[in-house]
Amino acid sequence: MHIINEGIGFMELCSVVNNMPMVFRPTVIWDDKDVILIDTGYPGEHESLRENLEKVPAGRLTKIIITHQDYDHLGSLCELISGFNLKIEVYAHELTRPYIQGEKALIKTGIKVPGIQVEHTISDGEVLPFCGGISVIFTPGHTPDHISLYHHSSKTLISGDALTADQGQLQYPNKKFTLDMEQAIDSLNKFMDYEMDHVICFHGGLCSGQIKERISKLA
Repeated sequence: MHIINEGIGFMELCSVVNNMPMVFRPTVIWDDKDVILIDTGYPGEHESLRENLEKVPAGRLTKIIITHQDYDHLGSLCELISGFNLKIEVYAHELTRPYIQGEKALIKTGIKVPGIQVEHTISDGEVLPFCGGISVIFTPGHTPDHISLYHHSSKTLISGDALTADQGQLQYPNKKFTLDMEQAIDSLNKFMDYEMDHVICFHGGLCSGQIKERISKLA
């Protein structure tokens, strides 16, 4: 677990996908009431997730937010929730909900995941009243349902796949896996409304310093 500020950090999950080693970075946000996991990685990552969550200097996992329907973001959700005896609330955008609940096949893979109930649908501009405030930013393009999140108290953007990073430098989303690149680039403009000290990219990790300047150039 990499802690970047009080109440926020990210994991590094190592997987082999199509014979290629890959690293995924779910975010964890916490305070004295909640521990919130953002995205879960591919299936089979639940043990690594649990081990990392045990390192969080707070209580137990209470909530999971899924940024979009891609398999590497929701793949371990069912296994992770099944491994806990206590209730964990699942949050997602209304467009993501049917994919999590196993009602629709994932757009890119055609896979239907084991259905998990989404207790709370979240929408663009909503501020979740947890852990210092978490704003929901609807950022379609990579997928039609994609959201990013902004943690107010640490001024951290959790970009999902709306941005990637390479050696600490923000980059465009991966064109190969982005369904509508023009829409994805247009969505970046929404980040300019926020003061950002850090960005956590699911693919690429942490970026800090001159964030808005870099996003402005990309957008």
